[in-house]
Amino acid sequence: MRPSSAPGQPSGLRPARAAALVAVACLAVLTACGTTPSGGTAGGATTSAVPEAATPSTTPSAVATPSYAKQPASPTSTVEVDVQHGGGDPALVLAVRYAAHDTYDRVVIDLKGAMPGYNAQWVKKLLQDGSGKNFHVPGGAYLQILLNPAEAHNAKGEPTWKGGPIFPANLGNVTHVVKTGDFEGYVGVGLVLDHQAAFELKEQTGPDRLIIDVAH
Repeated sequence: MRPSSAPGQPSGLRPARAAALVAVACLAVLTACGTTPSGGTAGGATTSAVPEAATPSTTPSAVATPSYAKQPASPTSTVEVDVQHGGGDPALVLAVRYAAHDTYDRVVIDLKGAMPGYNAQWVKKLLQDGSGKNFHVPGGAYLQILLNPAEAHNAKGEPTWKGGPIFPANLGNVTHVVKTGDFEGYVGVGLVLDHQAAFELKEQTGPDRLIIDVAH
């Protein structure tokens, strides 16, 4: 006959085997509750280590300061200009260029030779040098520039400032540039404006040129 089980002990199980089963059961419970080895995560999720707070540098870094091209100031005077230079060989007018800027229009007279004298004055209309013919270009104001001594043709009589005599410009204020003449040592450059405005004349070299800025 087999001995009967002790009170409170499962029937048919010996004490050592019962303890082993209890340990296995506890391990299963702990695994189900999400206990994982150090550095892992439950359920297969991936985690990343939280970075430490960045330590401020004791040496400040240089901050790049953007550079902007400084725009020339817009002209402020409407006073007529008369500049005389010493006599010499006539300057050769090669071309007349023009472009609009933010607050003014620029007209550039390209030259070869010494800077001639020049005169800029307001006129009621643009007339052709020599004949006095009216160009009849509509506008709100007319600025006439005369260069002397200057020529716009070579020794063969061929024009060095080609085209014209009327060049549409359609800038902010300058609507047309007019070749008013190349006669007896004078070259005329007429500016047709939408309205009278301040202007400024500047001499520059490399290459030689006379610049006329007209405010919008």
